[in-house]
Amino acid sequence: MIDSRSLLGIENLGRDEIASILNRASQFSLEKPQPILSGRRIVLLFYEPSTRTRVSFEMAAKALGATTYLVHATASSIEKGESLLDTGLTLHAMGAEAIVIRHPSSGAPAFLARHLDILIVNAGDGMHEHPSQALLDAFTIREAKGRIEGLKIAVIGDIFHSRVARSDVHLLSRFGAEIVMSGPPELVPDVAVTLAPGLKLTRDVDEAIAGADVVMLLRVQKERLGGLPIFVERYVAEYQMTPARLARAKPDALVMHPGPMVRGMELTDAVADSSRSLVLRQVRNGVPVRMAILARALAN
Repeated sequence: MIDSRSLLGIENLGRDEIASILNRASQFSLEKPQPILSGRRIVLLFYEPSTRTRVSFEMAAKALGATTYLVHATASSIEKGESLLDTGLTLHAMGAEAIVIRHPSSGAPAFLARHLDILIVNAGDGMHEHPSQALLDAFTIREAKGRIEGLKIAVIGDIFHSRVARSDVHLLSRFGAEIVMSGPPELVPDVAVTLAPGLKLTRDVDEAIAGADVVMLLRVQKERLGGLPIFVERYVAEYQMTPARLARAKPDALVMHPGPMVRGMELTDAVADSSRSLVLRQVRNGVPVRMAILARALAN
């Protein structure tokens, strides 16, 4: 049986549990952290490259007093062909009490959680989910706007390949946001509206942005396109966020991006560096939110 303190995704996480994590993150962002995880051992198991997620989980763990151990797929027995399960069993045998895992295969964290008596935190699995990113995005929106309910949020870009989009849509729609998605058919297929109740889809990005409170941009994931006919010039002309395009949103609309940003593709420098950009605030908020996730998992 999977331990309920593991965090495998947003889709099956209750609204009260989400609110509890966000509220605890608010406390951590305001107060000097206490070493409530002193002596606990957390392994960061990353099969894919990461900067923001890996470093913020490490900083979060250390801020709470835990000891962290980083395992990269390219610098361990994984490179020699060791299976995911054997790697997990090995880390557990060494005394790991929690594993924060990023993996290219959807369902890898849930697989470990089913087979190991250890807490698992999903730091991104394939095209499935990225729950901690959704939690910090919700935290950032609530911090900046004071609420989530009733906001119009335009989600633009590579939604099909985005685990961030899936987690964000599940969370934000559950808290009463109006979500409008936009992007080319190759990156936002019609079936995307089935991700959550009440989603809207338009190919006209200006229509999606009109009256939006938040514009959430997603990276075009070239590494996952597999030969799809996506051309930079076409995407830039039709979907890139520019100051002129952003002017169609509400005057106080804010721009978000989970990173890494591809400047000149998803957005211009003028948008990325403007006072309306929450990108660096999202990065900063990753630490208290991930502190709340780890405290939920390991604090007595």
